[in-house]
Amino acid sequence: MAVRENYSRKRNAIYQAICSTKSHPNAEWVYEQLKPQFRDLSLGTVYRNLKKFCEDGKAISVGVINGQEHFDADTTPHSHFVCDRCQSISDIYKPFFSEELLKSLNEEYGVSVTSNEVLFHGVCKECLERE
Repeated sequence: MAVRENYSRKRNAIYQAICSTKSHPNAEWVYEQLKPQFRDLSLGTVYRNLKKFCEDGKAISVGVINGQEHFDADTTPHSHFVCDRCQSISDIYKPFFSEELLKSLNEEYGVSVTSNEVLFHGVCKECLERE
């Protein structure tokens, strides 16, 4: 029974770690944050739980950036901006698709769009200011 209890505590801690930041962390960041508290935590456990959160709708994958998958606990509809210089990820809360556009996509392609993801790339304000 104690094993199950530890598993739940770890899962909760992993979820709290991604909820506590706006940095869109990867699994290694979460692992480094929690390893001092859970000495038997493995990177595999972090990856499995992050994937499970995505499957359950509690988190989303922002995508693979610079070779590592990043996650976001904010599941409200929004887009992301990735700085190609510093690899920072920012939230963009602006709708880019109208209901009319989605309806026309459905009709034109014979599909039923249920959601969309937009990922912008460029140079962030901080990197531009350093130039």
